[in-house]
Amino acid sequence: MRITCPHCQTGYQVNLPEVKPEGIDFKCAKCNEMFLITPEDLGNDKLGVTEAMSPEQTRYSEDDNLNSLMTSVVGDLKDYGDRLNNQLSKLSDIGIALSGVTDITLLLEMIVDQAREFTNADAGTLYLKEDDKLHFKIVQNNQLGIRMGGTSGKDIPFPPVELKESNVSAFVAIKGNSVNIQDVYKTDLFDFTGPKNFDKSSGYRSKSMLVVPMRNHENDVIGVLQLLNAQNIKTKEVISFSKDYENLTESLASQAAVAVTNAQLVSEMDNLFDSFVQVMATAIDEKSPVTGGHIRRVANMTLTFANILTKNQGKYKHISFNADQMHELRIAAWMHDIGKVTTPVEVVEKAKKLQTIFDRIQYVDLRICFIIEQMEKSFLTKKIKILQNGSDPKKISDLDGEQKIKRAELMEIRDFINQCNNPGEFLEDEKIARLEDISKMTWIDFDGNSQSFLDDDEVLNLSIRRGSITESERKKMQNHAAVTLKMLKKIPFTKKLKNIPLYAGAHHEFVNGGGYPLGLKGDEIPFEGKIMCVTDIAEALTASDRPYKKAMPLEVVYRILREMADKGELDKELVEFFISEEVFSKYKELHESDSN
Repeated sequence: MRITCPHCQTGYQVNLPEVKPEGIDFKCAKCNEMFLITPEDLGNDKLGVTEAMSPEQTRYSEDDNLNSLMTSVVGDLKDYGDRLNNQLSKLSDIGIALSGVTDITLLLEMIVDQAREFTNADAGTLYLKEDDKLHFKIVQNNQLGIRMGGTSGKDIPFPPVELKESNVSAFVAIKGNSVNIQDVYKTDLFDFTGPKNFDKSSGYRSKSMLVVPMRNHENDVIGVLQLLNAQNIKTKEVISFSKDYENLTESLASQAAVAVTNAQLVSEMDNLFDSFVQVMATAIDEKSPVTGGHIRRVANMTLTFANILTKNQGKYKHISFNADQMHELRIAAWMHDIGKVTTPVEVVEKAKKLQTIFDRIQYVDLRICFIIEQMEKSFLTKKIKILQNGSDPKKISDLDGEQKIKRAELMEIRDFINQCNNPGEFLEDEKIARLEDISKMTWIDFDGNSQSFLDDDEVLNLSIRRGSITESERKKMQNHAAVTLKMLKKIPFTKKLKNIPLYAGAHHEFVNGGGYPLGLKGDEIPFEGKIMCVTDIAEALTASDRPYKKAMPLEVVYRILREMADKGELDKELVEFFISEEVFSKYKELHESDSN
């Protein structure tokens, strides 16, 4: 029966009539590594004791000396072929592993780790070419226990390398050719003052060095991989980097460069998209100074909420947002009001009931002032007639009194209309009825036509019971959620961002189905949408940049949130968690500058 060592691929011819179920350990005579042999490996289901095993022997000649020599040569060739095949297989595996990593920091560290393992190098350094300099990204030295850059959390203190050919790494970056040096102390091709000074201070001995360019898919050198002190696998003696290792490392470096370029492109695209999203959100907020900063504050509060939920070990211990999910939620929060780009500014900024592009209360004031002037002119005309017909002090006194009363009435109407123009908690039926009565009062314009004190649209707006917008304006405002959903559905989001339209479009959906734009209810609303609904309302209630209302105290905000939860509009458990975990206060601590 033939078996093969999984470490060095040495073959053995064995005679094993019986093997125990748990298998037996076998030590390879070639590499001294142990491996397990099981009955399945031999196709043997018998149990018992093993017999002696020895390397497979083949006779190539009747001459023992010649046979021994040929056996040695064949064995060496086979070992070389097996080793080369194993390296190629490992190189393929490394390439596959590198292609699946998009985190630049992790990827760079992985490249050096794999290259060192691949070549059995004691140390490795990776540079990336930026601003016509080589910047240290990863520095590793196994003998000295050094790991800097990458995920180590340790900064690299070395300055960037100038692109001068006297430096071996810079030379490789400039020329694009690999350099393989047996002993850096025995060559004058490059200036190794730096490594020698490092050796002197650390007690290290730099010897063999392999420096290869990292070429991307466009054949551009984007970095340099430097390996130091290749070691004999068995003796740990420092040896030269073989030509095979050089070729294979070049292949690895090229794969790594492509992976780095791809990761950089992904990162750049992510940054570009994120920036575009924030620009759009900022533009929407800046469109209306009244709500400036709303989107940013909602986004920050939403992420604060999600982080607290992730750390919670109580009610929501099953909820955990990973990095990708948090990124998806962040983008959704930044885009939740993107539909407001279509909402008329006069609706968004409507601070007073009569406000459009400007507050129409000014027209009403001018109208009443004109009516007062007309009235006073009329009384003056009557007074002149009395005087023309002979002075009658009592008539004049009565006329002045009547004029004073009429003026007071008109001024009171003016004050009342101004009062109704201000948005409030609730406008009583009596006040609405009086507005109707005022609208029936008339005055004569310049053309002699009779006009109402208030037109129908003015009465409609002044009669708004809560807030400052009419029902039709409310529908225009609410339409932004539908527009948001419509716009986002047109964007071909990646797999990791596919839920953004659903999350962003659901920030006005109520649990009881009374929300908009789709009227979702219960579990039809994504959990992320429920979170954003709470934070959106909390932000609106606490915002201090709305001229039509003051920022509400936190206790009032909590009362309103609970009332909405009791009515079935908000998720009750989520609201209580928001309050009990002091999400808003923690958000303010993290983003104090964004809270106003």
